[in-house]
Amino acid sequence: MRDTAEQSGQDEEKSPRERLRERRTAAFRAAERVLSRGGYHGTLRERLTLLQEAAPEVYDLDERADVYGNGVVAALEERVAALLGTEAAAFFPTGTMAQQVALRCWAGRTGDRTVALHGLAHPEVHERGALSVVSGLRTVRLTSEPRLPTADEVRAFEEPFGALMLELPLRDAGFVLPTWEELNEVVEAARERDAVVHFDGARLWESTVHFGRSLDETAGLADSVYVSFYKSLDGFGGAALAGPQTLIEEAKAWRHRYGGMVFQQFPTALSALVGLERELPRLPGYVRHARVVAAALREGFAEAGVAWARVHPEVPHTHEFRVWLPYEADVLAEAAALQAEETGSMLFASAWDTGGPGLSFTEVTIRSQGLEWTADDVRAAVADFVARVESVAGG
Repeated sequence: MRDTAEQSGQDEEKSPRERLRERRTAAFRAAERVLSRGGYHGTLRERLTLLQEAAPEVYDLDERADVYGNGVVAALEERVAALLGTEAAAFFPTGTMAQQVALRCWAGRTGDRTVALHGLAHPEVHERGALSVVSGLRTVRLTSEPRLPTADEVRAFEEPFGALMLELPLRDAGFVLPTWEELNEVVEAARERDAVVHFDGARLWESTVHFGRSLDETAGLADSVYVSFYKSLDGFGGAALAGPQTLIEEAKAWRHRYGGMVFQQFPTALSALVGLERELPRLPGYVRHARVVAAALREGFAEAGVAWARVHPEVPHTHEFRVWLPYEADVLAEAAALQAEETGSMLFASAWDTGGPGLSFTEVTIRSQGLEWTADDVRAAVADFVARVESVAGG
């Protein structure tokens, strides 16, 4: 055990923001009521216990463990292809790798290394330029507006591109989706330009409620689709690329070249199968309750007299959405931590980010824990939260 004085000295070296982040994390772990508690927040013991209890429900554990993608990994690939209605699917350790491979394969087939996407798409914002630096592709931005590109923007774009990548939903715009009609129009516009269409469907699983269409019907609009196993399904990690058999065969060759041919992946594959069995059927219920929570948040802020507050989208497209408030991020984070520490309920568990002078936003996710919250519970929590915000801001 470290000396108390040594620990104290290390704590003093941390910035106020680092200490607040640690407080918020500890408060979240201790809170009795939250809107969402993803499994990744758990301890190693909790994660292993879940797998031990749930894995026998989804796969024969007396089969031999996988080696370089056979066994349980191949079974997972077949399950994903069936769900998405594609000829085949390939398991990848990360979505970043899966999408780079997909888009470079398409570039080889179309002869055009240019990828058209949104300025807020994940590869543009969160992957350190991997598409160009690692895969030699060139990206062009159709728009940076907080919505998906329109068919007119696709048709009118001033230079050629071989592939159109659409992130569904667009996380950094507030988990937004187009309408089903708009999505069809955008895909058709890309086809008119002889471009292939790739869906960044990391969160495609929960998009069916908004579209009013099945997974396979949605995925069927694209030439290839990437899906994640941990963002909504609560798996340990991993992703899949789904599409035509010939594309997936080529993608597996590139997966090996990119270092994604992992020796054994059974824990991640099993957790993905558990997610497909347990969480996938629950997602529509999470989406519907997210709309209840979002409405109660709007009402709560209005009743509390907050001069400007926004829930975006006003009616959530998935089980995730953004809340914007006219305060500094550190003030809101402090109030969120205080609420959890003093009441045992944490209304806003995610980080608050600065969205402009005196303006901040956070992401709200609804999972099984959130289903316990009634609209009255949410409004009461908002009133308590706002009182703490005013106290922190005034103090």
